[in-house]
Amino acid sequence: MFSLRRSLARLLPTRLPKSHHVPAIYKPKKQSWFTPTIFFAAVIPFFTFGLGTWQLKRLKWKINLIDELEEKLQLSPIPLPPRVNLSALPEFVFRKVLLKGRWDHAHTMLVAPRVRDGVHGVHVVTPLIRADGSTILVDRGFISNQFASTQSFQKDEGEVQVLGMLRTAQQRNLFTPENKPDEGKWYWNDVPEMATYAGGEQASVQQVFVEQIFEGHAGEANTRVSKGIPIGRPPTVELRNSHLSYVITWYSLSALTTVMFIGLVRKRKQNPGRRLPRFI
Repeated sequence: MFSLRRSLARLLPTRLPKSHHVPAIYKPKKQSWFTPTIFFAAVIPFFTFGLGTWQLKRLKWKINLIDELEEKLQLSPIPLPPRVNLSALPEFVFRKVLLKGRWDHAHTMLVAPRVRDGVHGVHVVTPLIRADGSTILVDRGFISNQFASTQSFQKDEGEVQVLGMLRTAQQRNLFTPENKPDEGKWYWNDVPEMATYAGGEQASVQQVFVEQIFEGHAGEANTRVSKGIPIGRPPTVELRNSHLSYVITWYSLSALTTVMFIGLVRKRKQNPGRRLPRFI
């Protein structure tokens, strides 16, 4: 029996090779720390930083634009020629103009809805027929729904003088309905369409839009609203400028995601076998 064991021992190797100690199927797989999640986390800081830089440029552009328009408002009012060159009109936006003529109340358009100091109402847009026969569209200002529904707002007869500022047509957004001239429903200032409604070229109606200016105090404004007298806009530049908040938001996100990226890389290198949380 003893000799049999010795014979079997001679047939077996005295030491197994290293490769035989652990089956190949159980060997740990070497994983790279760079994963799609890491790549995605690395892209976000650069992307948000780029958006912040773009908004910073937009902020500088908007500030320069507002300064330019405010300078225009400080200039003396100018008279409009009998025939306005529409191609040059954008250069004179926000310039004060002085007009004389008589109102064409038959083609008045009520643009709704509008709100002023918590009061709901409309803006009264009436063509102004000048002495030379040409017609300009004028936004006379705000009236409450009380006077708009009964058409009892002030309608001056005879020659009037209007101090206003030149504007261009609005851009309709997705939430603004289409105008319905045949039904007398107006929701935004579509200057070409308004000019057509007022008579078009056959009636010498020009595609020129002027917003009447009100330079009085708050008490006078409340009195005009209570009496149904259209109240014009203040002589100020009212352009939305939210670019600074966007700059802060995007740069903050860039800094935050950079910190997150560094933390993910450190955890991945310390625990190469650990699965990272998925962002998408």
